[in-house]
Amino acid sequence: MRKSWLLPLVTLVAAALGVSAAGVAPASAASNTPLRVMPLGDSITWGVGSSTGNGYRAPLWNKLAADGHPLDFVGTLRGGSMSDPDNQGHSGYKIHQIAALADASLTRYRPNVVTLMIGTNDLNESYQVSTATARLRSLVDQVTAAAPDATVLVASLVVSTSGSEEQYRAAYNQGIPQIVRDAQAAGKHVAHVDMSSLTTADLADTLHPNDAGYQKMADAFHRGIQAADGAGWLRNPVPAPARVSSGIAGKCLDVNGASTGDGTAVQIWGCGDTANQLWSAYTDGTLCSVGKCLDAAGRGTANGTRVQPWTCNGGSNQVRQPYNGGYRNPASGRCLDVPGSSTADGTQLQLWDCNGGSNQKWTTLTAG
Repeated sequence: MRKSWLLPLVTLVAAALGVSAAGVAPASAASNTPLRVMPLGDSITWGVGSSTGNGYRAPLWNKLAADGHPLDFVGTLRGGSMSDPDNQGHSGYKIHQIAALADASLTRYRPNVVTLMIGTNDLNESYQVSTATARLRSLVDQVTAAAPDATVLVASLVVSTSGSEEQYRAAYNQGIPQIVRDAQAAGKHVAHVDMSSLTTADLADTLHPNDAGYQKMADAFHRGIQAADGAGWLRNPVPAPARVSSGIAGKCLDVNGASTGDGTAVQIWGCGDTANQLWSAYTDGTLCSVGKCLDAAGRGTANGTRVQPWTCNGGSNQVRQPYNGGYRNPASGRCLDVPGSSTADGTQLQLWDCNGGSNQKWTTLTAG
């Protein structure tokens, strides 16, 4: 049976490429969805070559603001003269280096839009070129896992005057649409943004766009975001993640080793500022970290049922309600509990009869 979401996907990809699907223009953007945008990539994301240091980010901001979107650009870096210069653009970085930091930054900020351009340094330095497309595919999978609510716009690499990059760029760019198609087939909100409108006249140096080139990049990303909005892909940003402190002094709710695997231990640990202690509370009653929902193992309801991170599935075993200063699972009637009021790091949490003890008290703390 034909899936109802296929047409929006086709329309979105076509719109991001600057064409319409089956001759039909994409739906107009809703224009009021709040956007938490993470510009992710290398020095082109940072804005090297632009007169202001803003790169494509400032003109993209201006276009989205004009559309009516409440805006917040996010990332661990700040660069340029714009009023909101936050970004995740690391000069000189290759695909694997962005992959190494992506989970932490995506989990912390939980963007609902990611603008991704990466690979220039891999090709320019002839770094493992034969695996570059595969590594980009892996990065896209990583981004969608860490920020499952996000629309990810994967940009093709812009033209350069580097002999090294240019000998590889066409083949690399040709691999991106298949990465996008495969991600969409898996139900992910991923689209291709074509940057082929830039020419060598749009370069400030061998690799980096000038102001005119960055304007073209902003235009392309803007079309992609408009198309995503028109296709119904954009979702309100999730609540800002925060630490959840136990009533046992100095201990926080923690995912063991920041693992994203289903069934990893949820435990108490000394409070810090790491991604595996950042939790987002959703209006549907779920509490989520590292892209997973807090879950009663095996849909168990008995005392001693272990809790774990698990792929969010809407089950009653993933719902928690505020109760007497703690969290109660309504399906079981039992509360999130530190066994025996243990103070030991690594103590695995469980469900237990609600008793109002300090080992069942949980307080949300501001992250960072």
